[in-house]
Amino acid sequence: MSLIKSISGIRGTIGGKAGQGLTPLDAVKFTAAYLTLLQSKNPEAKKIVIGRDARISGAMVRDLVTGTACGMGFDVVDIGLATTPTTELAVIWEKAAGGIILTASHNPKQWNALKLLNEKGEFLNAAEGGEILKIAEAEDFTFAEVENLGKITLNDSYNKKHIEHVLGLELVDVEAIRKAEFTVAFDSVNSVGGIVLPELLKALGVKEIIGLNAEPTGLFAHNPEPLPQHLTDIASLVKERRADVGFVVDPDVDRLAIITEEGGMFGEEYTLVAVADYVLQHTPGNTVSNMSSTRALRDITERYGKTYTASAVGEVNVVEKMKATSAVIGGEGNGGVIYPASHYGRDALVGIGLFLTALAKSGKTVSEFRAQFPDYFMAKRRLDLKPETDVDALLESLKAKYAEYPVNTIDGVKIDFPDSWVHFRKSNTEPIIRIYTEAPTLQAAEALADKIIGEI
Repeated sequence: MSLIKSISGIRGTIGGKAGQGLTPLDAVKFTAAYLTLLQSKNPEAKKIVIGRDARISGAMVRDLVTGTACGMGFDVVDIGLATTPTTELAVIWEKAAGGIILTASHNPKQWNALKLLNEKGEFLNAAEGGEILKIAEAEDFTFAEVENLGKITLNDSYNKKHIEHVLGLELVDVEAIRKAEFTVAFDSVNSVGGIVLPELLKALGVKEIIGLNAEPTGLFAHNPEPLPQHLTDIASLVKERRADVGFVVDPDVDRLAIITEEGGMFGEEYTLVAVADYVLQHTPGNTVSNMSSTRALRDITERYGKTYTASAVGEVNVVEKMKATSAVIGGEGNGGVIYPASHYGRDALVGIGLFLTALAKSGKTVSEFRAQFPDYFMAKRRLDLKPETDVDALLESLKAKYAEYPVNTIDGVKIDFPDSWVHFRKSNTEPIIRIYTEAPTLQAAEALADKIIGEI
């Protein structure tokens, strides 16, 4: 059994003893701590939004969370099976004090989690997350008296509202998509994407829609993280059915991977690159991604005469840097597109709308469309160290060795070489270093990783 408490929420495997898995006691305690923080920020705010993916444990965890919220005196708007970005938008539209998304994202079916939002529908910052951990540890919360209990309202209209929102974005051109007469396949890994993607694609004017693993049973047909080794079935389906493009989402639909018409991988890193290129053509501005994302976004941004900035890893850090630099597009290299004209959250629905528009207007196949962007390849490694190893000193020595090159230390150490980079990040929970490299070829990226590991 596993239970991981962090500043971004609580996640764990279902079952086991309290404190060792995501048990009912842990769900109640962490929910109460979160709501105590909301009360301290705004004593008058008494409404929160709850959404969930299709995990087997979802209904059970929802009942625990909504019951706790009512017990704390909060009114709950339960939006049912909904994506993470849908829940984020619902918080804004409901003018709620916050929201909780019940999803473990790309983790396997035995996991679930409470992802916590502020009143802007954005993830909590580090200070807020740390405060919740303290409140939960001390069990410093007070429940409402009987006259002040909250109530639950069911509202399953937000998936439709989210789709309408995407269609209303200025850079989403439904008529161009309709004229292209696309055949689109999708794999929603048996979660909420199976509910919302067919409706979105239909509303966008897609001619033929082919679904794979579309029934939202929570029994994931494959590992739910949208990595190439997990996407062989959708790749074969796209090729066999001669679809123009394939889309793959994770269980909570905030990450988007793309399959070419040939059944090849567009590259998760390039989802953001492709969407950003289209956005920058029409609304020139700055961009942001995290330090472990591809350099291709920087290249594309500078092509338009604008500035790219790297943030620390983590969505909340990307959003913070996007606001600070007035970025018009940003996100993460895991297929997470953040488009401020919509909202400050990773959103696969927005990504699909913008990508299909760009593809339709290009007149290219997906393979041809991908070929217009710079080619980079990544290698991702980890190095296990002895517990007594001084990781900070080790990183400092590497920083000093390569001082002649640009060095970024906002999140570990990143060294930018002329045609490649390496990023070291130490784990907060175990004596390991994560080492990411990127270069113009996979062989060069792996060779750089081997070189650095040898030096360490």
